[in-house]
Amino acid sequence: MKQNKLPVILLTGFLGSGKTLLLNALLASPGYANTAVVVNEFGEIGLDHLLVQASTDNIVLLEAGCLCCTIADSLHETLADLHFRRQRGEIPPFERVVIETTGLADPAPILNTLLGNKLITAHFRLTAVVVTADAMHAIADIGRHRELLKQIAVADRLVITKRDLATEQQVSDLKQRLQQLNPGAEIFASRRGANALAAFAPDHASPARGIPAPPAHHPAHDVDRHDAHIRAHCVVLDAAVSWSGYAAWTRLMVDTLGERLLRCKGVLEISDRGEVVFVQGVQRVFHTPERLPGWPDADHRPRLVCITRDVTENEIRRILPALSLPEGSDPNITLADLAAPAIP
Repeated sequence: MKQNKLPVILLTGFLGSGKTLLLNALLASPGYANTAVVVNEFGEIGLDHLLVQASTDNIVLLEAGCLCCTIADSLHETLADLHFRRQRGEIPPFERVVIETTGLADPAPILNTLLGNKLITAHFRLTAVVVTADAMHAIADIGRHRELLKQIAVADRLVITKRDLATEQQVSDLKQRLQQLNPGAEIFASRRGANALAAFAPDHASPARGIPAPPAHHPAHDVDRHDAHIRAHCVVLDAAVSWSGYAAWTRLMVDTLGERLLRCKGVLEISDRGEVVFVQGVQRVFHTPERLPGWPDADHRPRLVCITRDVTENEIRRILPALSLPEGSDPNITLADLAAPAIP
C-alpha cells in the first residue's frame, strides 16, 4: 500500500547552486533525523562537521541519526540494499530518502528509474523533485546550460539559493523566470540553507498539488510561451477521460514528442470508474497512474501541465482529442485517425 512506502525526494541543481549547503542544513536539522541520503561520492557533500559515528560498507551513520550512502553499482540496487538492510535491522530505521545528484546530471533517467523500477516502487515512493537555483547566476546559466533547463523543467519544488548574497532585484527576476519555465512548481527561498527546509516537508509531499490550470472561461487549453525552446503547456479538460483515451493519448505523446517532452504531470478523473488519478511522464515514458483518495485541492477540473522543448502549441492541440475517446476505443489510434471526420 502507498502509505507503507518510504518517501523519496530527488535533490538536483546546477554546479555551485547550493545543493551541498541545503543538504547539510537538512542533515543537521532535528526535524529530519532518520533520513537516508544517497549521493555519488561522500566527499561531495562535506560530512565532517556532522560527526561520523560508524560505517558499514558504503553506508556512513551520522550523529544526527541520519545515514549516508554512496551509489554502489546502480541506483535501484542501492535503494533495494538500503531497504533490505533496514528490514533486517542492520541499519537504523530511516523514515525518508533524499537522493542528491551531481550538478551536470540529466534528471530524466533517474526519475524514470524511481518511477518505473519495480525494485524501487515496491518499497519507495517518489514524493518530489527539489531543484536549487542560484539567485546570482541562474538566469545567465539558464541561457548557457541545457542541463539546468532540464532540471528546472522537471522540478516539483524550486529553491532559490544564495539569497543573502544577491540583490532583491536578482531574486525577483529569478523567481519570475522560474515561474515562466515551470508554472507548476512551488518556489522557496534559502538563506544559507535552513530557511528552505520546508521544501522537504511531508506536508508538501503530493506532486499532484498545485498543478496549474487555465481560468474557467478558457477550458480547452492554454499555452504559456516563455522561451524560444522551453514551453509550459497548461491544459484543462471539460470532462473525465476513459482509460482507453488516456492510453491512446500517452502513446501519441510519446510517439510524437519523444524526448522533447521533458515532463508531464496531471490530475484526471477516470470516467468508467469515477477515480481521481495523478499521472506523470518523463520524456518517452509514462508511468503507472497513482490513484488518489480525492482531488488534491479545491479545483476539481481534470488538468495537465507539460513542459516541453521545441514543441508547438499545434502539436499539443492535435493530440488532445485522444483524451475524449470513449472506453473500448483502440489505443493504437493515429493522429490521422483523430483528424478524420466521424463516420455517421
